[in-house]
Amino acid sequence: MKKVLSFLLIGLAIFSSGCSSVSVRTDYDPEYDFSTFKTYRWANANELNPDDVLAKNPLAYKRVQDAVNNTLEEKGRTLVESDDADFVVHAHAGVKERIQVYNTGFYGGYGGWYDPWWGSYGGTNISHYEEGTLVIDIIHWENKKLAWRGTGAAILSGYRDSERMQKNIDAMVAKTMADFPPGAAKQ
Repeated sequence: MKKVLSFLLIGLAIFSSGCSSVSVRTDYDPEYDFSTFKTYRWANANELNPDDVLAKNPLAYKRVQDAVNNTLEEKGRTLVESDDADFVVHAHAGVKERIQVYNTGFYGGYGGWYDPWWGSYGGTNISHYEEGTLVIDIIHWENKKLAWRGTGAAILSGYRDSERMQKNIDAMVAKTMADFPPGAAKQ
């Protein structure tokens, strides 16, 4: 049941409300001359992990693909359908349940009166939430090695409006791919 709920949550929600709370990390192999990365294709179905959250939700995967395509197009890259691409894009995602524990003492968490018989004012709050992580890999097609990776993580939000969901996915992908290609002037 929990797995079904996670997949429904991914179907209804992906990545943050507003993207201001997106945590982004990128890394790359300096061996590559990214100025030669002009054309790309998406990983084929047989190249995907069938257990990946995006692979199990084709609607969410298509939204991520659209966002990545738009971002790469803005950066002067061209989507091709053949294996003659300079690089392959592979997007995958995961969901983890997170717990946040914090003390709420007297005066909003700054401690308070303490009595060994009764304790202090306040208490402990526990918050459960789900964090989604989107990973975008750029794979050099000629030698089939990872050249660049962008990772964005955010608290998942529920959506009833697919347009709003797409806007937030677009913002998350843009933020995650802001440093691609590495060394390029900020756009």
